[in-house]
Amino acid sequence: MNRSTLFAALLACACVQAADDWNLAYDREGIRVYLRGVTGSPYQQFRGVSTMQASVRTLTDLQENLRVACKWLYACEQMRLLEVAGDSTWVYLTTDLPWPTLPRDIILKVTSERLDDGTLVRHLSAEPNKLPEQPGLIRVQHLSGEWVMKPLGERTTEVTYQLQADPAGDVPGWLANRFVVDAPVVTLRTLRAVAERQP
Repeated sequence: MNRSTLFAALLACACVQAADDWNLAYDREGIRVYLRGVTGSPYQQFRGVSTMQASVRTLTDLQENLRVACKWLYACEQMRLLEVAGDSTWVYLTTDLPWPTLPRDIILKVTSERLDDGTLVRHLSAEPNKLPEQPGLIRVQHLSGEWVMKPLGERTTEVTYQLQADPAGDVPGWLANRFVVDAPVVTLRTLRAVAERQP
């Protein structure tokens, strides 16, 4: 399936909730994907986990270089920086979704937090009113998630990518079901391949 920035991004800290809340949906290639229902939403949230032979610094650089990030983030059509203020960054994303679904755009707020053990947590949320809506694009109104990059060694990092989003508008059930598995698998697989090539 085509790459799409829809819920991406690069991406409500449910990681601390009990593991048995989650159902394992994928476990191959060194990537595990867990799914869980969300109260009041027809869309599941996902959590993807993978260990990468790359430092937190390398992974941070690959996230902050938006031109590069759009290439490894699942389904990213376009990504550009809007604003930086302290530990928060706002990014504008557009998607390229399979026909017959219309493309979306997202204004993503990313707030970074460094933990005492060197773990970097990036909290994700949608801020749909930060820019006027664009013709021909459906604005994503609700999105929450996080990236967690936990160092296991000098060049070994456990990466967790978790996201829950309401894409707004009409999304076929088959696409929504594919997205919650394809998005973390493709994103983590591609990020790992890029990160492990870095010096």
